[in-house]
Amino acid sequence: QVQLVESGGGLVQPGGSLRLSCAASGIMFNINAMGWYRQAPGKQRELVATITSGGTTRYADSVKGRFTISRDNAKSAVYLQMNSLKPEDTAIYYCNAGSRIGTNYWGKGTLVTVSS
Repeated sequence: QVQLVESGGGLVQPGGSLRLSCAASGIMFNINAMGWYRQAPGKQRELVATITSGGTTRYADSVKGRFTISRDNAKSAVYLQMNSLKPEDTAIYYCNAGSRIGTNYWGKGTLVTVSS
């Protein structure tokens, strides 16, 4: 089992920045990709960014050039640096960890609100 705990969400003005953190614990040796997803009110959960244990990253087109995902394998942590935030980035952001055998683990989410 893997447990994921997100932190760093909050209220920020348009154009501002936030850094989300996700701390993982449990049996991590089988985890490959970790990442962030988000779900806005009335919308489906969508991929924001992922990173493999080897450092390969993938981003949604809507966040490319603004968000940066990073990972600290020694600390079993993944981060999301979010710059130039827009109101449409408002959502609950979920941390995800995917195992090599196809199991997905989710955190409970952290709310990001972008508003003036």
